[in-house]
Amino acid sequence: MAGRILIADNVATNRIILKVKLAGARYEIAQAATVAELLAQAERELPDLILADTDLPAGGMTAICAGLHADPRLAGIPVIGISAQAARRARLAALHAGADEVLVKPLNEITLLALIRSLSRSSAAHLELRRKQTIAREFGLAENAPGFARRARIAIVPKTPEHGIAQRASLTGKCRAEVSIMNRAQALDGNLEGGVPDAFVISVDPDAGCGGIQLVAELRAQAQTRQAVIIAHDTGPDGAMAAMALDMGANSVLCGRFDADELALRLTRLIRRKLEADSLRAGLDQQLSFAMTDPLTGLFNRRYAQSYLKRIRKHARLKRQPFTLMMLDLDRFKRINDRHGHAVGDEVLIEVARRLRDNLREMDLVARHGGEEFLVVLPDTGHDEAARTAERLRRTLGDRPVICAGQGGLQVPVTASIGVVGADANTPVHDSIDRLISRADQALFASKADGRNQVTFVQAAA
Repeated sequence: MAGRILIADNVATNRIILKVKLAGARYEIAQAATVAELLAQAERELPDLILADTDLPAGGMTAICAGLHADPRLAGIPVIGISAQAARRARLAALHAGADEVLVKPLNEITLLALIRSLSRSSAAHLELRRKQTIAREFGLAENAPGFARRARIAIVPKTPEHGIAQRASLTGKCRAEVSIMNRAQALDGNLEGGVPDAFVISVDPDAGCGGIQLVAELRAQAQTRQAVIIAHDTGPDGAMAAMALDMGANSVLCGRFDADELALRLTRLIRRKLEADSLRAGLDQQLSFAMTDPLTGLFNRRYAQSYLKRIRKHARLKRQPFTLMMLDLDRFKRINDRHGHAVGDEVLIEVARRLRDNLREMDLVARHGGEEFLVVLPDTGHDEAARTAERLRRTLGDRPVICAGQGGLQVPVTASIGVVGADANTPVHDSIDRLISRADQALFASKADGRNQVTFVQAAA
C-alpha cells in the first residue's frame, strides 16, 4: 500500500470521485463528511495526508487546520485543500489558514498524484527527524532548538533578468528574507559568498524547454542545496509543468502569473519548516555524535540502533507498513587484520561504512553493530525493494577493493555476507527486537555457509 489518505467532503459523490482517482496508485482511503469526522478519523487513523474541501461545513479549512495543529500527533500531517472556486481570494484564504496546497476543481489527476508524492516525501523526512529527536530525548541528550534569529535567504532564478528585477521588487517586504536574483550557474555554486540560499524560486517555462525542471533536479541532488526549499514558477497557462517539477523535487508550484502574496505565504511556511529542520539536524548531529555514534566509522552504534528499531516497529504496526532488518558481516576480516595490521583494518571499516551510507536512503539507518558487523534498517520497505537494496550493498562492497591511502595505496579486496529479515504489522508481538536480530543473524550464517559474499532472505516468524 502506497500510504493512507483521508478524504473529507460533505458530498458523497465528490468523495467517490477522489477515491477513484487515487485507486490506481494503491492508496488506502478513509472518508469523512464533516470537520468533526475529519478530526476524529485523523486521530484514530493517523493518515499520511488529508484531502479536504476548503468549504467543509462547520469551519472549513480554518477549523480543519486549527484542530490538527492542536494535537502534536496530527500537526505535521500535510493538508491539500480542494476548492470549487478559482478565485485568488479563496486560494489565499486556504493557504493562510494552514493548507499546504490548494487545488481547484476539476482536478488534474497527474498533478494531484505528483503533489501527494511530493508532500508525502517531505512529511516522511520531517517525521524521521522528529523520531530521532525523540530517541535522543530518551537518552537525555536533546535540548530545545535555538531560535531562528537570522534572516532567511531567497534566490529567484527568473525567465529573464527583467522578470527577475520585477519579481524581486514585488516580493521584497512581503516576507522576512533577503531576496536576490541568480542565474543557473550561481544557483548551482555551493560556495557563494553570502551562503547557500534557504529557498529558490525557479521559473519553469514550457516554451523554453526543460532547463528549469533540470535545475530543480540538480539542486535537489546536490549536497549543498539538498535541503533547500524549491518553489517552481510554472509560467504556462495550464500548469503543464507542475507535475514534472514536483516529481523532480520541488516543494511547491506557483502556477500562472507571479503572485507575490501567494508566493510569500508559501515561502514563509516552507522556510520556517526548513529552518526548524536545519536546527534539529544540527543539534541532533552534535548530540548524537557523543553518545550514539561509533567513533571510528561515524555510524550510529548498537545502542542507538536498538532504540531506533523499537520506534520503527511501533511505526510499522501503527501504519500497517513493512520494514526490513539486515545484518551484514565482512568476510574473513580477521585475515585482513592479521595480514596487514589493525591500521589497515580500521581504514577498511571506515570505507565500508562510507559505501553503505552512500547507498542508502536518508530515511534508512546503518549502524556498526560490533567489530566487522553492521546493522541496516529499511523503514516502509517490503521484500522486493529490500532484496534489491541488499544486492546493491553486496555489490558496492565486493565489486572494487578498498584503497588504503595511509598504506601507500594498498588495495584490499572486501566482500560481505548479508542476512535479511522482513517484518510487517502482522509480525507477532512476542517477536521481540532481539528475536528479529537473531533471525537476521541466522540468515547471515546461512550466507556464510553458502560460500560467503551472499544474500539470504527470511521472514519474521509467523
